[in-house]
Amino acid sequence: MRLWRRLYRLLWHSVIGKLWATIMLLVAVVLLILGVFLLQYIDIWFNDNAHAIKLLFIVTAVIGFLLSTFFAFFLSAKIQQPLLQLKNAADSVAQGDYSTRVNIRSSDEIGQLANTFNHMTEQLEELIHDLQHEKNHLASILRSMGDSVITFDAEGCVILTNPSGHLLINQWSGLESEWDDDDIEGMPLLTNTPLPLRHLLHNVMQEGRDLTDKIHVHSNVWSVVMAPLQSGGVIRGAVAVIRNVTEEHKLDKLRRDFVANISHEIRTPLSMLQGYSEALIDDIVVEPEERKELVQVIYDESLRMGRLVNDFLDIARMEAGHVDMNEQQIDLNHMIRRVHRKFQVYAKERDVLLNLSLPEEPLTLMQADEDKLEQVLTNLMDNALRHTTAGKCIAIAGENVLVNESSFVQIVVKDEGQGIPTEDVPFIFERFYKADKARKRGASSGTGLGLAIVKNLIDMHHGQIAVDSVKGTGTTFTILLPVDVRDSF
Repeated sequence: MRLWRRLYRLLWHSVIGKLWATIMLLVAVVLLILGVFLLQYIDIWFNDNAHAIKLLFIVTAVIGFLLSTFFAFFLSAKIQQPLLQLKNAADSVAQGDYSTRVNIRSSDEIGQLANTFNHMTEQLEELIHDLQHEKNHLASILRSMGDSVITFDAEGCVILTNPSGHLLINQWSGLESEWDDDDIEGMPLLTNTPLPLRHLLHNVMQEGRDLTDKIHVHSNVWSVVMAPLQSGGVIRGAVAVIRNVTEEHKLDKLRRDFVANISHEIRTPLSMLQGYSEALIDDIVVEPEERKELVQVIYDESLRMGRLVNDFLDIARMEAGHVDMNEQQIDLNHMIRRVHRKFQVYAKERDVLLNLSLPEEPLTLMQADEDKLEQVLTNLMDNALRHTTAGKCIAIAGENVLVNESSFVQIVVKDEGQGIPTEDVPFIFERFYKADKARKRGASSGTGLGLAIVKNLIDMHHGQIAVDSVKGTGTTFTILLPVDVRDSF
């Protein structure tokens, strides 16, 4: 049974089988036509020999079968084999082997078909190579981008992303229970889309235009630019470019706060200078003592503005890295004593006791700028005097200490002043930050830049500064400076 099925498929599903059947049919038709025309002569020629008639037909049939079979196999070599080569080559191309070629050298239609096939595969191979090159080029660009690139389909599924985008999706995958569902209320739920991007993706798919937005995820700020992917006027997805702009956001907030703070600091002395100057010009004050008092206020406020400008220029140069350090080996004992003597007079005027405690051994730093460190102590002592009332004490001390088996010099400035609220302690080294939210003017007012300058100068010496304060009890500033910068933190 299988043999008959194979023969059936061979006869009716191959070129040689169809050719062989066609030739056999033609031979049979020819024999029938000959038989019809020659039938009237058979009785005359073969009247007495019926066996010879049968033999004639058998011989003729055998010769016709052999001739048809011969022509079928002959045509097979000319037609079927080139067609089989083309079929095998087409199968190879379908499997991805675009270098496949057929070697058929003939001038008939099959040869022309083979040449066309070879030309087609050459063009296809070149096209696929160019597409692969562009794909690799695009993949390289996406991999090298610092921004996250994520492509979505129409259902919100991620279909393409770069490594940065893949990490971002993993980070946002656990936000389902933490994100506020009110942000996506009133829109289809794109369950396969990262939650922070659903609202923007929904709007892009609905409006069909580029949209930008800033999203806040925990303590980070992300800038998102999303554009629709259109094909034939139908939106089939969207691509999002996401950048972490947390630092830019902080810098922008810092800039706004800086402008507000410096405007606040300058506005009051300018108003006082203008008001008191107008009072003097208009002769509103006629008493010499009152005029002298107004002039003294103008002088004090001008000095304060000068300090503000100088402090601002100092901290700007420090943060820009334009401060020249005159590093050399110094003994801090002499510098600390010099600062102590400088503030001794001011302490006596305010009835504040100023204590000094230094060891007998030298406090030596191998590489330090003595002027910069003196500026640090000057700022700290100035703050301590301004915030310490009469009858209280300020202490300054220095000693050699070991931290993690490395040598450091520790300087402590301690006062018994009004202290700093606990919630304000972490922010006192920021520019223009003041624990006095009312920013009252008076003897205790400052520019708000002194401690920021102190922090920058200590950082430039590879040291650390810490503060410990209790409201109403006093404040202690502790400075650690490495004896050798190679032993710094």
